[in-house]
Amino acid sequence: MSEKPVRFGLVGFGAWGGHHANAITVTKDAELVAIAAHSPASVERAKEAYPDATVYADYRELIARDDLDIVDVVVPSYLHHEVAMAVLTGGKHLLLEKPMGISLDQCDEMIQTAKQHDRLLAVGHELRLSSMWGKAKQMIEEGFIGKPQYALVELSRNPYRMGADGWRYDIDRVGSWVLEEPIHFFDLARWYLESSGQPERIYATANSRQLERPELQDNFSAIMHFSGGSYAVVSQTLAAFEHHQTAKITGTKGALWASWSGAMDRTRHPTFQLRAFDGNEVTTVPIEKPTGELFELEDQIARMVDAVRSGTPLHCTGEDGRWSVAMCLAAEESIRTGETVSVSN
Repeated sequence: MSEKPVRFGLVGFGAWGGHHANAITVTKDAELVAIAAHSPASVERAKEAYPDATVYADYRELIARDDLDIVDVVVPSYLHHEVAMAVLTGGKHLLLEKPMGISLDQCDEMIQTAKQHDRLLAVGHELRLSSMWGKAKQMIEEGFIGKPQYALVELSRNPYRMGADGWRYDIDRVGSWVLEEPIHFFDLARWYLESSGQPERIYATANSRQLERPELQDNFSAIMHFSGGSYAVVSQTLAAFEHHQTAKITGTKGALWASWSGAMDRTRHPTFQLRAFDGNEVTTVPIEKPTGELFELEDQIARMVDAVRSGTPLHCTGEDGRWSVAMCLAAEESIRTGETVSVSN
């Protein structure tokens, strides 16, 4: 007799929330049974797109259901803590989009509440599940480059989408633009250099093409030092075109260079390549499965299903999510002060 599907509720049905809904519906053994949407227009869109799901205008009604296994939360950053706490205290497992919170106190409270209620808390750093970015991590762990010493994670892209009601361009609601996308690259850098301890200090700088809005940091770069002597550079510009990301990792024996390009970040038709240098020759590493955040989003839903059913480890825990927030907040403080800032652990 086959197992019942893992039942999902989804809070948030904006542009990215719609992709989450699709990922749930196409994932084996996952079922989208309820959606909470904020605006009347998004409620109607959700009803039309997913007629078999119950759609709510108030997320609290969704959480109050007793037939949900996981609630997937895809709302603006300033609402993450409020909705996540309701999910966890309501006894549901939680998949929470990044950033986990906009303060470390928020992250700490979520982690503690998940433990108190014995619930899973996963954070949406889906790049860890990539067939290419993940292959680079595997090769590092297998010793291909020797001891990792340096990582560069860089993005050049078009400007951010405004978000519902323009929330992404309101610093009080987004928290910080460092928390918005560079957080993914801080997470990858820490992941790649994991064998070199934890981040200790960061120096960062940024500016804006919108001179009247300096808090909206279109151009951003940071250098981060680890306790074991390695360091990473994280850099981004939103003043460019299309979407182009690279990661370069070097060690005592070799190097890896991964690159991804698409007309948009959410394309299913990117170009990508992983090249490897073993100290003698350069080879192209085969990547059998397409990579891109839409593909990794589906892998993330599948990992949550496996975690609930069989205890498969989460791809990114609450503790990992907290580290990513800590790195970004330290970088933001460095931008403000012009000083090197210690990373809180």
